[in-house]
Amino acid sequence: MHSTKYIFITGGVTSSLGKGIISASLAKIIQSRGHTVSIQKIDPYLNIDPGTLNPYEHGECFVTEDGAETDLDLGHYERFLDIYTSKANNVTTGQIYQSVINKERRGEFLGKTVQVIPHITNEIKSRIKRLAIKNKLDFVITEIGGTVGDIESLPYIEAVRQLKWDLGENNSIVIHLTLVPYLAAAKELKTKPTQHSVKLLLENGVQPDILVLRTEKKLTREIRRKVAQFCNLQYEAIIESIDVSSIYEVPILMQEEALDVIALEKLNIKLGEKPKLDRWKNFLFKLNNYSKTVKIAGIGKYVELQDAYKSINDAFVHAGVANDCKVELTWIHSEQITNENAKELLEEYKGILIAPGFGHRGIEGKISAANYARKNDIPFFGICLGMQCAVIEFARNILKLENAHSSEMHPNTPYPVIDLMEQQKNITDLGGTMRLGAYTCSIKKKTNAFNAYKRTKTMERHRHRFEFNNDYLKDFVKHGMKPTGINPDAELVEIMEIPEKKWFVGVQFHPEYKSTVLNPHPLFVSFVKATIS
Repeated sequence: MHSTKYIFITGGVTSSLGKGIISASLAKIIQSRGHTVSIQKIDPYLNIDPGTLNPYEHGECFVTEDGAETDLDLGHYERFLDIYTSKANNVTTGQIYQSVINKERRGEFLGKTVQVIPHITNEIKSRIKRLAIKNKLDFVITEIGGTVGDIESLPYIEAVRQLKWDLGENNSIVIHLTLVPYLAAAKELKTKPTQHSVKLLLENGVQPDILVLRTEKKLTREIRRKVAQFCNLQYEAIIESIDVSSIYEVPILMQEEALDVIALEKLNIKLGEKPKLDRWKNFLFKLNNYSKTVKIAGIGKYVELQDAYKSINDAFVHAGVANDCKVELTWIHSEQITNENAKELLEEYKGILIAPGFGHRGIEGKISAANYARKNDIPFFGICLGMQCAVIEFARNILKLENAHSSEMHPNTPYPVIDLMEQQKNITDLGGTMRLGAYTCSIKKKTNAFNAYKRTKTMERHRHRFEFNNDYLKDFVKHGMKPTGINPDAELVEIMEIPEKKWFVGVQFHPEYKSTVLNPHPLFVSFVKATIS
């Protein structure tokens, strides 16, 4: 029977400390030692998934290969590990309670009173172990969202306590991430918040095995010794996580801090071969030693929140390294752009990307940006709604279809060049009802898409309801905008290009979801190359 080791990562003091990056970094080092590992995110909110959450609320909604709408941390997991996640990798309180209530309605609890303990905690434990059983993994790292002490996190902390007992000695550990704030007035790092955070964990029956301390200043030996003494830990189990310029530096820092060594020792695993991180270090070297810089404008409507377009931001980092180039990506709010001011706002940029999104707000600004890119032959990349905006712009200004639009924004448009899929027309619920996950795309040769992919078929992830309306396809082809990627099963348009332009590509899918550190997405690489050539 395959034996899996479990690592639980909790957070204290404050949110947004970077549990996801620490989880992904530790997983990367363990993976580089030859072990199989996957990471799971548990979110303590009652939504079933982030699919219906506004990006301002939760940042980007990441989509997995099997069509799950998940937390953006799963994007970090995939970008670091270069392996796909799935529905099993993201669990929410909403999913837990929905499952338990459905079981109660079916009579599976035989009339017993349904309670948080044992029914909710049993469901949590089942979800954690399911990932390991399904994939026969050496390690499962489970990141517990939220902060220790939050009411909504209590069932998860209790489930961790029970699992540690269930699994027995040396089969699980808890890594607790906290903040050591620096008080400028006193010129001191303060450990008291960490001590109180650990105390909260202890009150819930969980003793952390390792502490990772986020800090903006180097930790002295005295501070480490103090934290170890007052938190009941050995000195070697106090790990420094100092602020860095790039998240991609964190795995190397964690290796230097020997986080993997102390974790594996506590799990009674022989260290074996040393981590093989040469390709990762080579990426970091190129990231910090580039020969050129290119300015690209990103057009979106959630630009105030940096996590709203997290995967796109990272895909440009990967593509920049692949082109020996630093991409200076500037996000511009689409509501600010008009046909009249587009030149003033966009003329300094060598490339224009229009980001995905939903709803009417800011749509005309995106259409104006697409118009400016097409008329001035600036390399253009449209993703999902970005591709649809390019289609609408072309319909209005080249096909002369006045008031052409998407029926999502204007249900009564006389020319619905973007329209609802037939099977979607009777759906009223929003969550999980789009075209989600990976679908096949057939790519035509002698196109920008083919030059990027170097093959005639690919699988890309989708998250949308509305599609290019094939009733207008002949007109588009006749006037110079052509479908270069088609879904072979439903004959849906996946990629549109204007061949006469330098690089003008719109895609219905989300290529950013599949870009990783070691395998940058070919379309992003090709787009960046076009902006610097």
